[in-house]
Amino acid sequence: MAKTPLNILIVDDQVGIRYLLEILLQEAGHNTSTAENGLEAVEAVKEGNFDLVFMDIRMPVMDGIEALQKLKMISSSVEVVMMTANNTEEAVNQSLEGGALKCLAKPFDVEDIRQTVEEFIWFREIKREEMKNSCAI
Repeated sequence: MAKTPLNILIVDDQVGIRYLLEILLQEAGHNTSTAENGLEAVEAVKEGNFDLVFMDIRMPVMDGIEALQKLKMISSSVEVVMMTANNTEEAVNQSLEGGALKCLAKPFDVEDIRQTVEEFIWFREIKREEMKNSCAI
């Protein structure tokens, strides 16, 4: 069980991926919501408070790269992990340049997801400490 549950949005046009991630993350104690495409993700982030988003790159309606740009405009604090079956250098670069925390190749191992969540928690704590230290000066 997670110490403090995260609010995680899972965005993928493949229902099986959404279901797998939802079960895995809920079993770890996190709160999850899902979306089928980038447009639904943008609407969800406008309406909700998410700590972390797992998002596919290639989806209908609005792809993950365009959605990533919009999510960062809506909420600078939300962190996004991109996922792709086409793990090309271009896709990874576009994701990272767009502000993604990292890019995972599909198919991924469930340990990759667990490790990514743990990295995010660590990353968030470092940011909080930096903010505390900068305010104390």
